[in-house]
Amino acid sequence: MAGRETEWSVNLATKKADVKLQVNEAVAACEEKKAEGLAVLELDKASGGFTDYFVICTGSNPRQIQAISDEVEQRLGKAGLRPTHVEGYRQAEWVLLDYVDFVVHVFSQKARHFYNLERLWKSAKQLAPSELRVTRKRPRAKATTRKKSTPRSHSRKRKA
Repeated sequence: MAGRETEWSVNLATKKADVKLQVNEAVAACEEKKAEGLAVLELDKASGGFTDYFVICTGSNPRQIQAISDEVEQRLGKAGLRPTHVEGYRQAEWVLLDYVDFVVHVFSQKARHFYNLERLWKSAKQLAPSELRVTRKRPRAKATTRKKSTPRSHSRKRKA
């Protein structure tokens, strides 16, 4: 039983690291397309959060909003990740890309001010993009023990 619990906790830790990497990639895509006001919220499950993270940013015009959304989809698509749901792309006032474990919101300035998700989810922890960077630990090579060699000139002669 203990082996299963350990395996489960290792899988959970790996999944969380993978999600952080995916969110980090979404953030990088937003930055690439010059998104403004980039914010990452880590939602608390106890407060009714239906996902782990929100990535929130603002585009200055409909074309930029669509370009940001396209870049997020392309980058995550290269990793084999597709949004389960996309809303608002044509209107480009508020584009929502739902990746289940995280949701990317790309707003116009007017829509962002009106909906104010940061205030609505004020119990969420705000993260800096640097806090998302996860480094995977490389497995350590097994240590080999070496015998210390003594120089022959200092070694003692054995008596027979």
